[in-house]
Amino acid sequence: MNKIIRRRPIAESEQLSENPLLDRLYRARKIKNTQELDRTLSSLLTPDLLNGISEAVDLLIEAQKNNTKIIIVGDFDADGATSTALMVRALRQLGLQDVSYLIPNRFEQGYGLSIDVAKMALKQQVELLITVDNGVSSFEGVEYLKAHNIKVLITDHHLPPETLPNADAIVNPNLPDCHFPSKSLAGVGVAFYVMLALRAKLRELGQFDKNTQPNFLELLDLVALGTIADVVPLDKNNRILAHHGLERIKRNLCNCGIRALIEIANRNINELCASDLGFAIAPRLNAAGRLDNMSVGVALLLADNMETARALALELDGLNQTRKEIEQGMKLEALEICRNLTALQQDIPMGITLYQADWHQGVLGILASRIKDKFHRPTIAFAQDQQAGILKGSARSIEGLHMRDVLERIHSQHPNMILKFGGHAMAAGLSIREEYLNQFQKAFNQVIKEWLDESSLQGIIWTDGDLSNQLMTIETAELIRRAGPWGQAFPEPIFDGEFKILQQRLVGENHLKMMLEPKQGGPLLDAIYFNIDTQYYPDLSIKQAKIAYKLDINEYRGQRNIQLLVNYLEPLSSE
Repeated sequence: MNKIIRRRPIAESEQLSENPLLDRLYRARKIKNTQELDRTLSSLLTPDLLNGISEAVDLLIEAQKNNTKIIIVGDFDADGATSTALMVRALRQLGLQDVSYLIPNRFEQGYGLSIDVAKMALKQQVELLITVDNGVSSFEGVEYLKAHNIKVLITDHHLPPETLPNADAIVNPNLPDCHFPSKSLAGVGVAFYVMLALRAKLRELGQFDKNTQPNFLELLDLVALGTIADVVPLDKNNRILAHHGLERIKRNLCNCGIRALIEIANRNINELCASDLGFAIAPRLNAAGRLDNMSVGVALLLADNMETARALALELDGLNQTRKEIEQGMKLEALEICRNLTALQQDIPMGITLYQADWHQGVLGILASRIKDKFHRPTIAFAQDQQAGILKGSARSIEGLHMRDVLERIHSQHPNMILKFGGHAMAAGLSIREEYLNQFQKAFNQVIKEWLDESSLQGIIWTDGDLSNQLMTIETAELIRRAGPWGQAFPEPIFDGEFKILQQRLVGENHLKMMLEPKQGGPLLDAIYFNIDTQYYPDLSIKQAKIAYKLDINEYRGQRNIQLLVNYLEPLSSE
Protein backbone atom coordinates (compact mmCIF):
# COMPACT_ATOMS: atom_id res chain seq x y z
CA MET A 1 0.00 0.00 0.00
CA ASN A 2 1.06 3.60 -0.53
CA LYS A 3 2.22 5.36 2.59
CA ILE A 4 2.66 8.96 3.65
CA ILE A 5 6.02 10.35 4.73
CA ARG A 6 5.60 12.80 7.60
CA ARG A 7 8.19 14.54 9.74
CA ARG A 8 8.12 14.30 13.50
CA PRO A 9 7.33 17.61 15.21
CA ILE A 10 10.22 19.09 17.19
CA ALA A 11 9.15 19.81 20.78
CA GLU A 12 10.18 22.92 22.66
CA SER A 13 12.49 22.08 25.56
CA GLU A 14 15.81 22.91 27.14
CA GLN A 15 18.90 22.09 25.09
CA LEU A 16 19.31 18.32 25.24
CA SER A 17 22.65 17.94 23.46
CA GLU A 18 25.43 20.15 22.24
CA ASN A 19 25.27 18.21 18.98
CA PRO A 20 22.54 19.85 16.85
CA LEU A 21 21.48 16.57 15.24
CA LEU A 22 21.12 14.71 18.53
CA ASP A 23 19.34 17.70 20.07
CA ARG A 24 16.83 17.57 17.21
CA LEU A 25 16.37 13.78 17.51
CA TYR A 26 15.79 13.88 21.26
CA ARG A 27 13.28 16.74 21.02
CA ALA A 28 11.37 14.81 18.34
CA ARG A 29 11.09 11.91 20.83
CA LYS A 30 9.51 14.21 23.44
CA ILE A 31 12.50 14.08 25.78
CA LYS A 32 11.95 16.99 28.18
CA ASN A 33 15.28 17.28 29.99
CA THR A 34 18.77 15.81 30.11
CA GLN A 35 17.86 13.73 33.19
CA GLU A 36 15.68 11.58 30.94
CA LEU A 37 18.81 10.75 28.92
CA ASP A 38 20.84 9.65 31.94
CA ARG A 39 21.90 6.04 31.33
CA THR A 40 23.89 5.50 34.53
CA LEU A 41 22.98 2.48 36.66
CA SER A 42 22.55 4.76 39.67
CA SER A 43 19.52 6.26 37.88
CA LEU A 44 17.64 2.94 37.82
CA LEU A 45 14.38 2.81 39.73
CA THR A 46 14.71 0.88 42.99
CA PRO A 47 13.04 -2.52 43.61
CA ASP A 48 11.20 -1.37 46.75
CA LEU A 49 8.87 0.69 44.54
CA LEU A 50 7.31 -2.53 43.19
CA ASN A 51 4.18 -3.55 45.05
CA GLY A 52 4.35 -7.10 46.41
CA ILE A 53 8.12 -7.39 46.22
CA SER A 54 8.62 -7.68 49.99
CA GLU A 55 6.15 -10.60 50.11
CA ALA A 56 8.00 -12.19 47.16
CA VAL A 57 11.33 -11.83 48.94
CA ASP A 58 9.91 -13.33 52.16
CA LEU A 59 8.76 -16.39 50.22
CA LEU A 60 12.22 -16.81 48.71
CA ILE A 61 14.01 -16.31 52.03
CA GLU A 62 11.83 -19.02 53.53
CA ALA A 63 12.56 -21.27 50.54
CA GLN A 64 16.28 -20.81 51.05
CA LYS A 65 16.05 -21.67 54.77
CA ASN A 66 14.06 -24.84 54.08
CA ASN A 67 15.94 -25.90 50.92
CA THR A 68 12.59 -25.79 49.14
CA LYS A 69 12.11 -27.40 45.75
CA ILE A 70 11.54 -24.47 43.34
CA ILE A 71 10.20 -24.75 39.81
CA ILE A 72 10.11 -21.75 37.50
CA VAL A 73 7.40 -21.67 34.83
CA GLY A 74 8.26 -19.42 31.90
CA ASP A 75 6.67 -18.35 28.65
CA PHE A 76 7.65 -19.75 25.26
CA ASP A 77 9.01 -16.53 23.75
CA ALA A 78 12.36 -14.74 24.06
CA ASP A 79 11.21 -12.69 27.04
CA GLY A 80 10.05 -15.87 28.78
CA ALA A 81 13.29 -17.70 27.97
CA THR A 82 15.53 -14.89 29.21
CA SER A 83 13.35 -14.46 32.33
CA THR A 84 13.61 -18.17 33.11
CA ALA A 85 17.37 -18.34 32.55
CA LEU A 86 17.93 -15.19 34.63
CA MET A 87 15.85 -16.49 37.54
CA VAL A 88 17.58 -19.90 37.51
CA ARG A 89 21.05 -18.36 37.39
CA ALA A 90 20.33 -15.74 40.06
CA LEU A 91 18.63 -18.08 42.54
CA ARG A 92 21.47 -20.57 42.31
CA GLN A 93 24.03 -17.79 42.80
CA LEU A 94 22.10 -16.68 45.89
CA GLY A 95 22.28 -20.13 47.45
CA LEU A 96 18.93 -21.67 46.46
CA GLN A 97 20.19 -24.88 44.90
CA ASP A 98 17.08 -26.96 44.22
CA VAL A 99 15.90 -24.86 41.27
CA SER A 100 14.57 -26.18 37.95
CA TYR A 101 12.23 -24.92 35.26
CA LEU A 102 9.26 -25.87 33.11
CA ILE A 103 8.34 -24.24 29.81
CA PRO A 104 4.81 -25.02 28.56
CA ASN A 105 4.63 -26.48 25.09
CA ARG A 106 2.67 -24.07 22.91
CA PHE A 107 0.82 -26.92 21.21
CA GLU A 108 0.17 -29.19 24.19
CA GLN A 109 -0.30 -27.03 27.30
CA GLY A 110 -0.74 -23.58 25.75
CA TYR A 111 0.26 -20.31 27.39
CA GLY A 112 0.92 -19.82 31.07
CA LEU A 113 0.36 -21.71 34.30
CA SER A 114 -2.46 -24.03 33.20
CA ILE A 115 -3.74 -26.99 35.22
CA ASP A 116 -1.70 -29.28 32.94
CA VAL A 117 1.49 -27.37 33.78
CA ALA A 118 0.57 -27.36 37.47
CA LYS A 119 0.19 -31.15 37.35
CA MET A 120 3.59 -31.47 35.67
CA ALA A 121 5.15 -29.38 38.44
CA LEU A 122 3.47 -31.50 41.12
CA LYS A 123 4.92 -34.66 39.58
CA GLN A 124 8.34 -33.07 40.06
CA GLN A 125 7.61 -32.47 43.77
CA VAL A 126 7.39 -28.69 43.50
CA GLU A 127 7.10 -26.81 46.81
CA LEU A 128 7.34 -23.22 45.52
CA LEU A 129 6.33 -22.41 41.95
CA ILE A 130 7.48 -19.12 40.43
CA THR A 131 6.06 -17.78 37.18
CA VAL A 132 8.07 -15.44 34.98
CA ASP A 133 6.54 -13.42 32.12
CA ASN A 134 3.14 -15.03 32.80
CA GLY A 135 0.73 -15.97 35.57
CA VAL A 136 -1.33 -12.86 36.24
CA SER A 137 -4.34 -14.49 34.53
CA SER A 138 -3.64 -18.11 35.56
CA PHE A 139 -6.55 -18.62 37.95
CA GLU A 140 -7.07 -22.35 37.42
CA GLY A 141 -3.42 -23.34 37.63
CA VAL A 142 -2.89 -21.30 40.81
CA GLU A 143 -6.05 -22.71 42.44
CA TYR A 144 -4.96 -26.25 41.60
CA LEU A 145 -1.57 -25.71 43.23
CA LYS A 146 -3.03 -23.98 46.29
CA ALA A 147 -5.42 -26.93 46.75
CA HIS A 148 -2.28 -29.08 47.02
CA ASN A 149 -0.64 -26.69 49.52
CA ILE A 150 1.95 -25.44 47.03
CA LYS A 151 3.13 -21.85 47.37
CA VAL A 152 2.97 -19.66 44.26
CA LEU A 153 4.91 -16.50 43.37
CA ILE A 154 3.78 -14.72 40.22
CA THR A 155 6.14 -12.33 38.41
CA ASP A 156 4.60 -10.87 35.28
CA HIS A 157 4.23 -7.66 33.30
CA HIS A 158 1.06 -8.32 31.29
CA LEU A 159 -2.07 -6.30 31.91
CA PRO A 160 -4.00 -7.92 34.77
CA PRO A 161 -7.68 -8.90 34.78
CA GLU A 162 -10.08 -7.19 37.21
CA THR A 163 -9.57 -9.91 39.81
CA LEU A 164 -6.24 -11.61 40.52
CA PRO A 165 -5.20 -15.23 41.08
CA ASN A 166 -4.91 -16.40 44.69
CA ALA A 167 -1.11 -16.48 44.68
CA ASP A 168 1.05 -16.00 47.77
CA ALA A 169 2.69 -12.99 46.14
CA ILE A 170 2.34 -11.14 42.83
CA VAL A 171 4.91 -8.71 41.41
CA ASN A 172 3.71 -6.86 38.32
CA PRO A 173 4.23 -3.12 37.66
CA ASN A 174 0.86 -3.01 35.90
CA LEU A 175 -1.20 -3.98 38.94
CA PRO A 176 -3.65 -1.16 39.80
CA ASP A 177 -2.15 -0.63 43.26
CA CYS A 178 1.48 -0.71 42.09
CA HIS A 179 3.10 2.72 41.91
CA PHE A 180 6.32 1.67 40.19
CA PRO A 181 6.92 4.59 37.78
CA SER A 182 7.86 2.40 34.80
CA LYS A 183 4.93 0.32 33.61
CA SER A 184 6.98 -0.89 30.65
CA LEU A 185 9.24 -3.47 32.30
CA ALA A 186 9.48 -6.68 30.29
CA GLY A 187 9.02 -9.99 32.08
CA VAL A 188 12.79 -10.32 32.33
CA GLY A 189 12.96 -6.84 33.87
CA VAL A 190 10.49 -7.85 36.59
CA ALA A 191 12.47 -11.03 37.28
CA PHE A 192 15.67 -9.00 37.52
CA TYR A 193 14.12 -6.60 40.03
CA VAL A 194 12.88 -9.47 42.22
CA MET A 195 16.40 -10.92 42.26
CA LEU A 196 17.88 -7.50 43.14
CA ALA A 197 15.49 -7.25 46.07
CA LEU A 198 16.30 -10.78 47.25
CA ARG A 199 20.04 -10.09 47.08
CA ALA A 200 19.57 -6.88 49.10
CA LYS A 201 17.61 -8.78 51.78
CA LEU A 202 20.23 -11.53 52.00
CA ARG A 203 22.90 -8.86 52.33
CA GLU A 204 20.88 -7.25 55.13
CA LEU A 205 20.69 -10.66 56.85
CA GLY A 206 24.47 -10.95 56.71
CA GLN A 207 24.76 -13.71 54.11
CA PHE A 208 26.73 -11.44 51.77
CA ASP A 209 28.47 -8.13 51.83
CA LYS A 210 29.10 -5.86 48.86
CA ASN A 211 32.36 -7.68 48.12
CA THR A 212 31.02 -11.24 48.30
CA GLN A 213 27.54 -10.85 46.81
CA PRO A 214 26.87 -12.19 43.29
CA ASN A 215 27.54 -9.64 40.55
CA PHE A 216 24.15 -9.16 38.90
CA LEU A 217 25.65 -6.92 36.23
CA GLU A 218 26.40 -10.29 34.62
CA LEU A 219 22.64 -10.77 34.11
CA LEU A 220 22.11 -7.57 32.15
CA ASP A 221 22.83 -9.29 28.82
CA LEU A 222 19.72 -11.41 29.40
CA VAL A 223 17.73 -8.35 30.50
CA ALA A 224 18.70 -6.44 27.34
CA LEU A 225 17.84 -9.32 25.02
CA GLY A 226 14.44 -10.02 26.62
CA THR A 227 13.51 -6.34 26.86
CA ILE A 228 14.31 -5.57 23.22
CA ALA A 229 12.86 -8.85 21.92
CA ASP A 230 9.52 -8.21 23.66
CA VAL A 231 9.23 -4.78 22.01
CA VAL A 232 8.27 -3.05 25.25
CA PRO A 233 8.53 0.76 25.26
CA LEU A 234 12.09 1.89 25.87
CA ASP A 235 11.37 4.43 28.58
CA LYS A 236 14.29 5.78 30.61
CA ASN A 237 14.47 2.77 32.93
CA ASN A 238 14.36 0.23 30.10
CA ARG A 239 16.94 2.23 28.12
CA ILE A 240 19.32 2.03 31.07
CA LEU A 241 18.84 -1.74 31.37
CA ALA A 242 19.17 -2.31 27.62
CA HIS A 243 22.15 0.04 27.26
CA HIS A 244 24.23 -1.63 29.94
CA GLY A 245 23.28 -5.11 28.75
CA LEU A 246 24.29 -4.21 25.20
CA GLU A 247 27.58 -2.70 26.37
CA ARG A 248 28.45 -5.91 28.21
CA ILE A 249 27.63 -7.96 25.13
CA LYS A 250 29.78 -5.70 22.92
CA ARG A 251 32.69 -6.18 25.34
CA ASN A 252 32.20 -9.94 25.05
CA LEU A 253 31.04 -10.12 28.68
CA CYS A 254 27.88 -12.04 27.81
CA ASN A 255 26.88 -15.62 28.48
CA CYS A 256 27.86 -18.39 26.09
CA GLY A 257 24.35 -18.78 24.65
CA ILE A 258 24.04 -15.18 23.52
CA ARG A 259 27.57 -15.25 22.11
CA ALA A 260 26.75 -18.41 20.13
CA LEU A 261 23.58 -16.82 18.70
CA ILE A 262 25.58 -13.75 17.63
CA GLU A 263 28.12 -16.00 15.90
CA ILE A 264 25.51 -18.01 14.00
CA ALA A 265 23.69 -14.81 13.00
CA ASN A 266 27.02 -13.60 11.55
CA ARG A 267 26.97 -10.34 13.49
CA ASN A 268 30.02 -8.41 14.68
CA ILE A 269 29.76 -8.57 18.47
CA ASN A 270 31.78 -5.37 18.93
CA GLU A 271 29.35 -3.36 16.77
CA LEU A 272 26.13 -4.95 18.02
CA CYS A 273 23.10 -2.67 18.40
CA ALA A 274 19.53 -3.06 19.64
CA SER A 275 18.16 -3.82 16.16
CA ASP A 276 20.57 -6.78 15.89
CA LEU A 277 19.08 -8.23 19.07
CA GLY A 278 15.56 -7.60 17.81
CA PHE A 279 15.90 -8.82 14.23
CA ALA A 280 18.78 -11.32 14.22
CA ILE A 281 19.17 -12.82 17.69
CA ALA A 282 15.61 -12.88 19.11
CA PRO A 283 14.02 -14.62 16.06
CA ARG A 284 16.43 -17.54 16.39
CA LEU A 285 15.63 -17.86 20.07
CA ASN A 286 11.89 -17.47 19.44
CA ALA A 287 11.99 -20.22 16.82
CA ALA A 288 12.27 -22.82 19.59
CA GLY A 289 8.98 -21.73 21.14
CA ARG A 290 7.26 -21.35 17.78
CA LEU A 291 8.08 -24.74 16.29
CA ASP A 292 9.37 -26.97 19.08
CA ASN A 293 9.83 -26.28 22.78
CA MET A 294 11.47 -23.23 24.33
CA SER A 295 13.29 -25.49 26.77
CA VAL A 296 15.96 -25.66 24.04
CA GLY A 297 16.28 -21.88 24.17
CA VAL A 298 16.52 -21.83 27.97
CA ALA A 299 19.14 -24.59 27.88
CA LEU A 300 21.14 -22.41 25.45
CA LEU A 301 20.97 -19.41 27.79
CA LEU A 302 22.06 -21.60 30.71
CA ALA A 303 24.96 -23.18 28.81
CA ASP A 304 28.30 -22.62 30.52
CA ASN A 305 30.61 -23.62 27.67
CA MET A 306 30.80 -22.60 24.03
CA GLU A 307 30.76 -26.14 22.66
CA THR A 308 27.32 -26.83 24.14
CA ALA A 309 26.09 -23.34 23.27
CA ARG A 310 27.16 -23.61 19.62
CA ALA A 311 25.40 -26.96 19.21
CA LEU A 312 22.16 -25.56 20.64
CA ALA A 313 22.46 -22.33 18.61
CA LEU A 314 22.87 -24.43 15.45
CA GLU A 315 19.67 -26.29 16.34
CA LEU A 316 17.83 -23.01 16.85
CA ASP A 317 19.17 -21.62 13.58
CA GLY A 318 17.78 -24.65 11.76
CA LEU A 319 14.40 -24.16 13.42
CA ASN A 320 14.45 -20.51 12.39
CA GLN A 321 15.10 -21.45 8.75
CA THR A 322 12.13 -23.84 8.89
CA ARG A 323 10.04 -21.10 10.49
CA LYS A 324 10.87 -18.74 7.61
CA GLU A 325 9.79 -21.33 5.04
CA ILE A 326 6.51 -22.01 6.86
CA GLU A 327 5.90 -18.28 7.24
CA GLN A 328 6.45 -17.63 3.54
CA GLY A 329 3.91 -20.27 2.53
CA MET A 330 1.35 -18.96 5.04
CA LYS A 331 1.90 -15.39 3.89
CA LEU A 332 1.17 -16.32 0.27
CA GLU A 333 -2.04 -18.04 1.37
CA ALA A 334 -3.03 -15.07 3.52
CA LEU A 335 -2.46 -12.62 0.68
CA GLU A 336 -4.65 -14.76 -1.56
CA ILE A 337 -7.42 -14.60 1.08
CA CYS A 338 -7.02 -10.81 1.16
CA ARG A 339 -7.22 -10.63 -2.65
CA ASN A 340 -10.44 -12.65 -2.54
CA LEU A 341 -11.84 -10.35 0.14
CA THR A 342 -11.02 -7.34 -2.01
CA ALA A 343 -12.64 -8.94 -5.06
CA LEU A 344 -15.85 -9.55 -3.13
CA GLN A 345 -16.02 -6.28 -1.22
CA GLN A 346 -14.05 -3.85 -3.42
CA ASP A 347 -12.09 -2.91 -0.31
CA ILE A 348 -10.15 -4.65 2.41
CA PRO A 349 -11.99 -4.70 5.80
CA MET A 350 -10.89 -2.19 8.43
CA GLY A 351 -10.17 -5.12 10.73
CA ILE A 352 -8.67 -8.14 8.97
CA THR A 353 -9.50 -11.64 10.24
CA LEU A 354 -7.79 -14.58 8.51
CA TYR A 355 -8.27 -18.30 9.02
CA GLN A 356 -6.86 -21.48 7.61
CA ALA A 357 -7.18 -24.73 9.54
CA ASP A 358 -3.69 -26.06 8.83
CA TRP A 359 -1.72 -22.90 9.52
CA HIS A 360 1.07 -23.42 12.04
CA GLN A 361 0.05 -22.00 15.41
CA GLY A 362 3.61 -21.01 16.24
CA VAL A 363 3.84 -18.69 13.23
CA LEU A 364 0.42 -17.02 13.51
CA GLY A 365 1.82 -13.96 15.30
CA ILE A 366 4.42 -13.31 12.63
CA LEU A 367 1.82 -13.81 9.90
CA ALA A 368 -0.59 -11.35 11.54
CA SER A 369 2.26 -8.86 11.87
CA ARG A 370 3.24 -9.18 8.19
CA ILE A 371 -0.33 -8.68 6.96
CA LYS A 372 -0.83 -5.79 9.40
CA ASP A 373 2.32 -4.13 8.02
CA LYS A 374 1.26 -4.64 4.40
CA PHE A 375 -2.27 -3.25 4.72
CA HIS A 376 -1.86 -1.12 7.88
CA ARG A 377 -4.93 -2.63 9.45
CA PRO A 378 -5.43 -4.48 12.75
CA THR A 379 -5.10 -8.16 11.92
CA ILE A 380 -5.94 -11.48 13.57
CA ALA A 381 -4.79 -14.81 12.15
CA PHE A 382 -6.50 -18.03 13.27
CA ALA A 383 -5.64 -21.71 12.96
CA GLN A 384 -7.29 -24.90 14.15
CA ASP A 385 -6.41 -25.73 17.75
CA GLN A 386 -5.62 -29.30 18.76
CA GLN A 387 -8.90 -29.29 20.64
CA ALA A 388 -11.71 -29.94 18.16
CA GLY A 389 -14.00 -27.01 17.49
CA ILE A 390 -11.58 -24.43 18.89
CA LEU A 391 -9.60 -21.84 16.91
CA LYS A 392 -6.45 -20.26 18.27
CA GLY A 393 -5.62 -16.74 17.11
CA SER A 394 -2.85 -14.18 17.27
CA ALA A 395 -3.64 -10.48 16.94
CA ARG A 396 -1.51 -7.49 15.95
CA SER A 397 -2.58 -3.86 16.13
CA ILE A 398 -1.64 -0.50 14.66
CA GLU A 399 -0.75 2.70 16.46
CA GLY A 400 -3.73 4.22 18.24
CA LEU A 401 -5.67 0.99 18.80
CA HIS A 402 -5.31 -1.08 21.99
CA MET A 403 -5.82 -4.67 20.88
CA ARG A 404 -6.57 -6.11 24.31
CA ASP A 405 -9.26 -3.44 24.80
CA VAL A 406 -10.78 -4.43 21.45
CA LEU A 407 -11.01 -8.06 22.56
CA GLU A 408 -12.41 -6.95 25.93
CA ARG A 409 -15.16 -5.01 24.12
CA ILE A 410 -16.06 -7.99 21.89
CA HIS A 411 -16.09 -10.29 24.92
CA SER A 412 -18.44 -7.94 26.82
CA GLN A 413 -20.81 -7.75 23.83
CA HIS A 414 -20.64 -11.49 22.99
CA PRO A 415 -19.77 -13.35 26.22
CA ASN A 416 -19.82 -16.84 24.67
CA MET A 417 -17.70 -16.09 21.64
CA ILE A 418 -14.16 -15.70 23.04
CA LEU A 419 -13.04 -18.50 25.33
CA LYS A 420 -9.94 -16.70 26.58
CA PHE A 421 -7.71 -13.79 25.61
CA GLY A 422 -4.84 -11.68 26.89
CA GLY A 423 -1.99 -9.48 25.82
CA HIS A 424 -0.91 -5.88 25.26
CA ALA A 425 -1.86 -2.83 23.23
CA MET A 426 -0.07 -3.99 20.09
CA ALA A 427 -0.26 -7.79 20.39
CA ALA A 428 -2.69 -10.28 21.89
CA GLY A 429 -3.68 -13.93 21.79
CA LEU A 430 -7.12 -15.50 21.95
CA SER A 431 -9.17 -18.65 21.48
CA ILE A 432 -12.69 -18.77 20.04
CA ARG A 433 -15.22 -21.45 19.16
CA GLU A 434 -15.02 -22.34 15.47
CA GLU A 435 -18.78 -21.96 15.05
CA TYR A 436 -18.45 -18.26 15.92
CA LEU A 437 -15.74 -17.41 13.37
CA ASN A 438 -17.97 -15.50 10.92
CA GLN A 439 -19.71 -13.69 13.78
CA PHE A 440 -16.33 -12.82 15.29
CA GLN A 441 -15.09 -11.40 11.96
CA LYS A 442 -18.08 -9.07 11.83
CA ALA A 443 -17.76 -8.08 15.49
CA PHE A 444 -14.04 -7.37 15.15
CA ASN A 445 -14.51 -5.28 12.03
CA GLN A 446 -17.41 -3.38 13.68
CA VAL A 447 -15.36 -2.42 16.74
CA ILE A 448 -12.52 -1.24 14.50
CA LYS A 449 -14.99 0.89 12.51
CA GLU A 450 -16.29 2.44 15.73
CA TRP A 451 -12.87 3.16 17.18
CA LEU A 452 -10.89 4.21 14.09
CA ASP A 453 -11.56 6.30 11.02
CA GLU A 454 -10.15 5.84 7.53
CA SER A 455 -7.35 8.31 8.17
CA SER A 456 -6.04 6.07 10.99
CA LEU A 457 -5.59 3.27 8.46
CA GLN A 458 -3.25 5.29 6.28
CA GLY A 459 0.28 4.02 6.76
CA ILE A 460 2.57 6.81 7.94
CA ILE A 461 6.36 6.79 7.87
CA TRP A 462 7.50 9.21 10.57
CA THR A 463 10.90 10.70 9.81
CA ASP A 464 13.38 13.10 11.38
CA GLY A 465 13.55 15.26 8.29
CA ASP A 466 16.39 15.52 5.84
CA LEU A 467 20.06 14.89 6.42
CA SER A 468 22.56 17.27 4.84
CA ASN A 469 25.28 15.94 2.56
CA GLN A 470 27.86 16.89 5.20
CA LEU A 471 26.20 14.50 7.67
CA MET A 472 26.14 11.52 5.30
CA THR A 473 29.16 10.04 7.05
CA ILE A 474 30.30 7.06 9.06
CA GLU A 475 30.84 9.44 11.99
CA THR A 476 27.16 10.45 11.94
CA ALA A 477 26.04 6.81 11.76
CA GLU A 478 28.26 5.97 14.74
CA LEU A 479 26.97 9.00 16.66
CA ILE A 480 23.38 7.85 16.16
CA ARG A 481 24.27 4.29 17.11
CA ARG A 482 25.92 5.42 20.37
CA ALA A 483 22.91 7.57 21.27
CA GLY A 484 20.65 4.51 21.56
CA PRO A 485 19.50 1.99 22.36
CA TRP A 486 16.65 2.76 19.99
CA GLY A 487 13.42 0.80 19.92
CA GLN A 488 9.73 0.89 20.78
CA ALA A 489 8.61 4.41 21.87
CA PHE A 490 12.16 5.67 21.30
CA PRO A 491 12.35 4.98 17.58
CA GLU A 492 15.57 4.67 15.64
CA PRO A 493 16.08 7.80 13.52
CA ILE A 494 14.67 7.70 10.00
CA PHE A 495 15.43 10.50 7.54
CA ASP A 496 13.89 11.41 4.20
CA GLY A 497 15.15 13.05 1.06
CA GLU A 498 14.83 13.16 -2.72
CA PHE A 499 17.37 11.15 -4.69
CA LYS A 500 18.30 10.24 -8.23
CA ILE A 501 18.40 6.47 -8.71
CA LEU A 502 21.51 5.80 -10.79
CA GLN A 503 21.49 2.02 -10.52
CA GLN A 504 19.12 -0.64 -9.22
CA ARG A 505 19.32 -4.41 -9.20
CA LEU A 506 17.98 -7.41 -7.32
CA VAL A 507 20.26 -9.12 -4.79
CA GLY A 508 19.39 -12.27 -2.89
CA GLU A 509 15.81 -13.28 -3.56
CA ASN A 510 13.99 -10.01 -2.89
CA HIS A 511 16.35 -7.19 -1.89
CA LEU A 512 16.80 -4.08 -4.04
CA LYS A 513 20.36 -2.75 -4.22
CA MET A 514 20.65 0.85 -5.46
CA MET A 515 23.18 3.56 -6.14
CA LEU A 516 21.73 6.97 -5.20
CA GLU A 517 22.70 10.59 -5.56
CA PRO A 518 20.97 13.46 -3.68
CA LYS A 519 18.67 15.23 -6.13
CA GLN A 520 20.45 18.57 -5.64
CA GLY A 521 23.86 16.94 -5.99
CA GLY A 522 26.19 15.31 -3.50
CA PRO A 523 27.99 12.06 -2.72
CA LEU A 524 27.09 8.78 -4.41
CA LEU A 525 25.45 6.52 -1.84
CA ASP A 526 24.88 2.78 -1.62
CA ALA A 527 21.37 1.85 -0.55
CA ILE A 528 19.46 -1.36 0.04
CA TYR A 529 15.71 -1.93 0.31
CA PHE A 530 15.02 -5.27 2.00
CA ASN A 531 12.09 -7.58 1.23
CA ILE A 532 10.65 -5.66 -1.69
CA ASP A 533 7.78 -6.95 -3.82
CA THR A 534 9.50 -8.34 -6.91
CA GLN A 535 6.31 -7.69 -8.91
CA TYR A 536 7.16 -3.99 -8.78
CA TYR A 537 10.94 -3.81 -8.34
CA PRO A 538 13.42 -3.39 -9.89
CA ASP A 539 11.72 -0.75 -12.03
CA LEU A 540 14.19 0.96 -14.34
CA SER A 541 11.59 3.58 -15.28
CA ILE A 542 11.97 5.10 -11.79
CA LYS A 543 14.77 7.64 -12.09
CA GLN A 544 13.99 9.76 -9.03
CA ALA A 545 12.31 9.00 -5.72
CA LYS A 546 11.54 10.37 -2.31
CA ILE A 547 13.13 7.91 0.08
CA ALA A 548 12.79 7.31 3.82
CA TYR A 549 15.91 5.67 5.18
CA LYS A 550 18.15 4.86 8.14
CA LEU A 551 21.81 5.74 8.07
CA ASP A 552 23.89 2.60 8.42
CA ILE A 553 27.44 1.30 8.08
CA ASN A 554 28.08 -1.57 5.69
CA GLU A 555 31.06 -3.69 6.72
CA TYR A 556 32.43 -6.00 4.04
CA ARG A 557 35.85 -7.61 3.87
CA GLY A 558 37.28 -5.15 6.33
CA GLN A 559 35.90 -2.11 4.51
CA ARG A 560 33.40 0.21 6.20
CA ASN A 561 31.16 2.37 4.02
CA ILE A 562 28.05 4.44 4.57
CA GLN A 563 24.83 2.75 3.43
CA LEU A 564 21.20 3.82 3.42
CA LEU A 565 18.71 1.24 4.70
CA VAL A 566 15.55 2.13 2.78
CA ASN A 567 12.25 1.98 4.67
CA TYR A 568 10.06 3.34 1.91
CA LEU A 569 10.43 4.53 -1.67
CA GLU A 570 8.00 6.91 -3.38
CA PRO A 571 8.65 7.44 -7.12
CA LEU A 572 8.90 11.03 -8.34
CA SER A 573 8.20 12.20 -11.86
CA SER A 574 11.37 13.15 -13.71
CA GLU A 575 11.61 16.83 -14.48
